[in-house]
Amino acid sequence: MEKNGYKILLVEDDPALAFIVRDNLEHDGYDVGTADDGEKALDLFAKDSFNICLLDIMLPKMDGFSVAKKIREKDQNIPIIFLTARSMIEDKITGLSIGGDDYITKPFSMDELNLKIKIFLKRNRVLTIEEDKDINFQIGSYRFNTGNITLYHGDESRELTLKEAELLKFFCERPNQVLNRSEILNRVWGNDDYFLGRSLDVFISRLRKYLKSDSDIKIQNLHGIGYRFICKKITMEQ
Repeated sequence: MEKNGYKILLVEDDPALAFIVRDNLEHDGYDVGTADDGEKALDLFAKDSFNICLLDIMLPKMDGFSVAKKIREKDQNIPIIFLTARSMIEDKITGLSIGGDDYITKPFSMDELNLKIKIFLKRNRVLTIEEDKDINFQIGSYRFNTGNITLYHGDESRELTLKEAELLKFFCERPNQVLNRSEILNRVWGNDDYFLGRSLDVFISRLRKYLKSDSDIKIQNLHGIGYRFICKKITMEQ
């Protein structure tokens, strides 16, 4: 199979599952690097360049949540998908809240995994195009640059995660509008899964915290409907 130019980091300690996933991904043209514990995963990530990470949660030496946190310290943008046998809501929300982009519950089909991978790789291509445009949103007393996905306030700056940046951009493009939860989830995460809906609440709380220095900016919760991003002044420059 001809290579498609994308490299995937697969971290899975079940050798049979790791073999099946790797074999299928390589058959689809991906270059796959594998690790069977958390420490090996971080060593591999430090030595090579990847386009997406697939992380099992239950790993020897360092669990998938800890690996994700370390990866996010080095790269805010790379998509992270958790492979989990856990069905607890809290675990899924934890994974998404610490920087994961999505999850897939074992047992899963390769068609389902491939679809998720393609969605996130496509989004990263869109982000790269938007980086070239380098859009600046003036949000009250804040400035949000989509090129480096950074939020500025006075002399302070905060680099956002990809999901935080996508959510903020979505709000900035639709100020003072009533936004349905399903609409937000489909635009930012690609579906309106219940667990992603719970994670959305966590991301909203983060943005509120980041924007709290300007009292004219509010993210209003509309019970049973969604949210409204309230700001008296939003401008956009390219």
